[in-house]
Amino acid sequence: MPIKRQQIMVINPNSNNNVTDAMAKELKSFNFSDGPEIICMSLPQGPFGIESDADVESVKLPLRNIVSKRIDMDAFVIACYSDPGLQLCREATDRPVFGIQECGVLVAMTQGNRFGVIALQENSIRRHLIYIKQMGVIGRFAKERAANLSVEECATGIKTFEKLFSVAQQLRDEDHADTIILGCAGMASHRSRLESKIGIPVIDPVKAAVSMAMHTVISKN
Repeated sequence: MPIKRQQIMVINPNSNNNVTDAMAKELKSFNFSDGPEIICMSLPQGPFGIESDADVESVKLPLRNIVSKRIDMDAFVIACYSDPGLQLCREATDRPVFGIQECGVLVAMTQGNRFGVIALQENSIRRHLIYIKQMGVIGRFAKERAANLSVEECATGIKTFEKLFSVAQQLRDEDHADTIILGCAGMASHRSRLESKIGIPVIDPVKAAVSMAMHTVISKN
């Protein structure tokens, strides 16, 4: 009897399929034949973009419902930098659940001494800062700055890269960050170019989380 291939579900908690498609494209290299299958999905009942506290609150229970019902999955990744409903989801399943902010920060600290974050908008920063304090890593945190982008602009905007590069320069030169985290899953397609141009490590937190999920799942074999 063939052994069932392990599966990791990566959930984009908004309903914007452009973001999910871009995320799946960036994760193609992780989908090798003898490793876990990476399944990306949008949250149909989610907002078009998670850009406010209200948006974060609105997706917590729908995420919990998915995680609790999909017992066929071996691990889950919540692919929003606010890590909405992370603890709630962990309580709802015996499978490991990874948040991209938590994983992105942990990976960033392996590649530099002080990490900076590029946020979508100013109103995201307070929410993210609370979580960084809860993680106990404020001493390694340089600063978070906003690129003033919408979720949709991250995935499809013409001038998105220029805005990301401008903020990355400020984080590197003014805030003395030596590694940068992309503070939205929709920014992933710009990671490689941004890292090449800015000259310091740039972390895609979705890949960071999926890497940790893969390690956890494979280690159980």
